[in-house]
Amino acid sequence: MGPEGGTLTGLFQDVVEQLPGKIAVTAGEARLTYRELNDRADAVAGELISKGVRPGAVVPLLAPRSTELLVGILGILKTGAAYLPIDPGYPPERVVWTVENSASSVVVSTSGLSAALFGPDAEVVLLNRLPTAPARAAGLPPVRGSDVAYVIHTSGSTGVPKGVQVEHHSVVRLFDVTRKWFDFDENDVWAAFHSAAFDFSVWEIWGALLFGGRLVVIPQDTARSPAALHELLLAQGVTVLNQTPSAFSRLAAADTHAARPLTDLRVVVLGGEKLEPAALRPWMERYGDAHPRLFNMYGITEATVHASCRPLRHADLSVEGPSPIGEPLPDLAFHVLGQDGTPVPAGTPGELFIEGPGLARGYLSRPELNKERFVELTGPDGAPHRCYRTGDRIVALPEGGYGYLGRTDDQVKIRGYRVEPGEIESLLCRHPDVSEAVVVPHDYGENDVRLVAYVASGTAGATLAPQLGEQAATTLPPHMRPSTYVVLPELPLTLNGKVDKAKLPPPETGVTQAPAAQEPQSPAELTGTEERIARIWQSVLKVPRVGRETDFFDLGGTSLSLLRMFTQVNEEFGTDLDITVLVDGATVGALAPHIDAALSSSPGN
Repeated sequence: MGPEGGTLTGLFQDVVEQLPGKIAVTAGEARLTYRELNDRADAVAGELISKGVRPGAVVPLLAPRSTELLVGILGILKTGAAYLPIDPGYPPERVVWTVENSASSVVVSTSGLSAALFGPDAEVVLLNRLPTAPARAAGLPPVRGSDVAYVIHTSGSTGVPKGVQVEHHSVVRLFDVTRKWFDFDENDVWAAFHSAAFDFSVWEIWGALLFGGRLVVIPQDTARSPAALHELLLAQGVTVLNQTPSAFSRLAAADTHAARPLTDLRVVVLGGEKLEPAALRPWMERYGDAHPRLFNMYGITEATVHASCRPLRHADLSVEGPSPIGEPLPDLAFHVLGQDGTPVPAGTPGELFIEGPGLARGYLSRPELNKERFVELTGPDGAPHRCYRTGDRIVALPEGGYGYLGRTDDQVKIRGYRVEPGEIESLLCRHPDVSEAVVVPHDYGENDVRLVAYVASGTAGATLAPQLGEQAATTLPPHMRPSTYVVLPELPLTLNGKVDKAKLPPPETGVTQAPAAQEPQSPAELTGTEERIARIWQSVLKVPRVGRETDFFDLGGTSLSLLRMFTQVNEEFGTDLDITVLVDGATVGALAPHIDAALSSSPGN
């Protein structure tokens, strides 16, 4: 059984008819069978249609990581509309902008999330207040393969996010052309690890639901804790896992200390950022390369999640050079072009242009950008071929397939998300005291990449940085917020008048954005445990001061640096605490009592 054509809703309906009583999705204690999921989605569709939603519309979806998220997605699709997922963790300003930009008169959400964002007059279909009686599916409009299934936003260099429109047929053919590698079926258990606003989630959700598998929704706090994630994967018998390389490296580290191996896991798909195969050595030394099988898949949102596939073997661990991304998916073509727009010789790096049915329809309401990125190339037959200009540099490898080299522009990857520094720079320049800004990535070690903002201003950094941090926090999602601000009288320039990034001072000369970072930190105010924790935080985050109630993430921390910090804290105190103890707040004051309690209960105390 597998998708061979049609639409996501049509193929899902086929599974419902074949496996109505099988569990489709679990989230904590909640679970829905395929029939229950279908009935609840029909109810959502009926509500949307009654509120005027018609085929071709774009409907924003703001829902927590829960079974309700899947109900919302399917309910929107059943109307012939496209779902536009919004991460609940995004700032309210960005959520409201996304909703307004969709031009939708209706939002699908939950009462807990929508109340604070939308006024009482807003049209909101509440997933937690659905009719108990299922809607009549016969009243639903037909859905076509050429209809847009979803719109996912990526960062935009002009300061405005880009909404990528992907059609049903593009997703359906993705699973058809990749079946030779994976053989997904109804026995698979998929982990829904990623935010629905990140296109890796499309692969996770539909990889489960189109084949009759079970989707396990991973809670946010579990996703942030490798040890908790490992435990959940074991408990749920997950067979298919999808991770960015940096997230997988943390899971692999937790696995080395786990009492039980992940024996149910049969497929691991890596993607979203550059892979260094040598980093997989500890994992392969424990599991080998046959069970589970590991794959590196290169892809972009504009080409429907994945565009190439490379099965990984133990021999890849010792191969140096470009990151191997494998061969294009069978229905896609890679064109590697030089700066003059002509094909480069084999083995010569060039910019990747992708051709094929996986390409998105284009950007939502951005005709000029469509012309710039979705271009027509003249093929050997003399006819125009629609291609997407990726901005990625790749090279054909001697052994076959391709290697990824990096970007041709300033775009960067932060924890799997594509980030256009220009969008952040545009925001910073809105501040009246900033005349110029440049944002660059900086690796603090162990692939802990954070964004550093350099701004030109006559205002002191200690005064300006908290203001800029607050401005970013109200507008940008967490992965796009600079961790440090370096304020300079002017930015260094090259002879051509461009910012000379090689002459920018090190990030340590800047300050974090958190006003609380300036809290006094004298021994009299911090306990002995707090003081030792604070010193570790200072070392990991490269900040001069840490207050008792300063949030780790306000100090510029990332999920990776949080794990590094936690490892060092456990080593310092000889404890074995899990990161989930910080679920209610990542502060020195919140962590210290857990350390003290663990020490007092240990043998000998």
